[in-house]
Amino acid sequence: MSALESSDARTAGCIAELPAGGILGREFRALSFGIIAVVLLIAFEATAVGTAMPVAARELDGVSLYAFAFSAYFTTSLFGMVVAGQWADRRGPLGALGVGMTGFAAGLLVSGTALNMWTFIAGRAVQGLGGGLVIVALYVVIGRAYPARLQPTIMAAFAAGWVVPSVVGPLVAGTATEQLGWRWVFIGIPVLVVFPLALALPATRRMASGPAEPSAPVEPFDRRRIRLALGISVGAGLLQYAGQELRWLSLLPFVAGVALLAPAVTGRRALLPHGTWRAARGLPAVVLLRGLAAGSFIAAESFVPLMLVTQRGLTPTMAGLSLAVGGATWALGSYVQARPRMEAYRERLMVGGMVLVALAIAAAPSVLVAAVPVWVVGVAWGVGCFGMGMVIASTSVLLLKLSARQEAGANSAALQISDGLSNVLLLAVGGVGFAALGGGAVSGATASHPGAFLVVFLPMGVVAVVGAFVAGRVRGS
Repeated sequence: MSALESSDARTAGCIAELPAGGILGREFRALSFGIIAVVLLIAFEATAVGTAMPVAARELDGVSLYAFAFSAYFTTSLFGMVVAGQWADRRGPLGALGVGMTGFAAGLLVSGTALNMWTFIAGRAVQGLGGGLVIVALYVVIGRAYPARLQPTIMAAFAAGWVVPSVVGPLVAGTATEQLGWRWVFIGIPVLVVFPLALALPATRRMASGPAEPSAPVEPFDRRRIRLALGISVGAGLLQYAGQELRWLSLLPFVAGVALLAPAVTGRRALLPHGTWRAARGLPAVVLLRGLAAGSFIAAESFVPLMLVTQRGLTPTMAGLSLAVGGATWALGSYVQARPRMEAYRERLMVGGMVLVALAIAAAPSVLVAAVPVWVVGVAWGVGCFGMGMVIASTSVLLLKLSARQEAGANSAALQISDGLSNVLLLAVGGVGFAALGGGAVSGATASHPGAFLVVFLPMGVVAVVGAFVAGRVRGS
């Protein structure tokens, strides 16, 4: 779930190079502006909420549950993704997009008015359900409305949509948190939902509505897949809970979580393509790579602001701005993969991108040493975001290229499930280490538990290295 970005000048240059009939041509202009507006809102929310989260956790006496505030979003989004995949394939993406944006806004309001950490986490869960519907619906819109030659470009435009929010979001959220209180960050964002909906829904209705095969009868939802989706969502939540409690009794929710997850993600009738866990060439490797990349990077990034606030004494504003450069470099990486001449080198770009991600994650905790300047985190994260821009956009492009029209929703859901499930599981792993080494005791401007952050970042770097190997298998045999 995380940053998708290019410098303003680079973005302007990218748009200027678009040929007539490109994503901003007459045929696609309204749709492009509409769905990019949705991405802008999601980007602003991600950067703003990430900035306010450390303060919210401390004021609600919930630092020990800090990882839950992120994983709750990803956990419920897993269910939303499967529902959205079936909804979009059978009835079109319009309904999932509208309902998802509404749920997204409702969750923000719940979190913004929460009086304790568990209510705050519940709001994040509602928000995640809406976000899961939205992201899959957007992928189906792209797969249906845009020809293959324009799909890398619209993915790059999505990345460019993160540029301004990545800079403005932390500044606005930090200022609001310090001057008005963190609640205004959550309560204020839902007002912005109206504009993206007004742009995106009419264009989606015109260009990408209806079932994948208009002449075929509308099929009912696959109840088995819905049950598996519920199992994967509840199972992931139980694993996260077990990881946070660190008691012998936690083995019970751990075992229950594994039992619910196993049938949903393994076997021939699972929610992920057969062969995903052994990185079979082609679509399974693409789906696995998405999870390894997103999970390792987001799990690490979730703890960066907390590390800077508690270990180096930065304000929430400065902690958020330290990651702002990543907005530009992420979009630059996505811009690079969108160039037609890079298509032949896509696999190499993805391998190189994962290497950069691993290096960034490994370098970030160096600021736990007082002699290391804080700006090192910004530089490292800029490098990692450049790699993520190449990898994430490329997995999206390959997914749509390898999917039949009638399978675009299900396969897009599988890609996002891999993304979201990996986020949940790796946040759980990070949360266990963080809590075990006293991370939950962090309070005030400084703290004495740097090891709690090390056990978050270093394992995520190893996961990113594994992702570099899997990236070499995304092309079919």
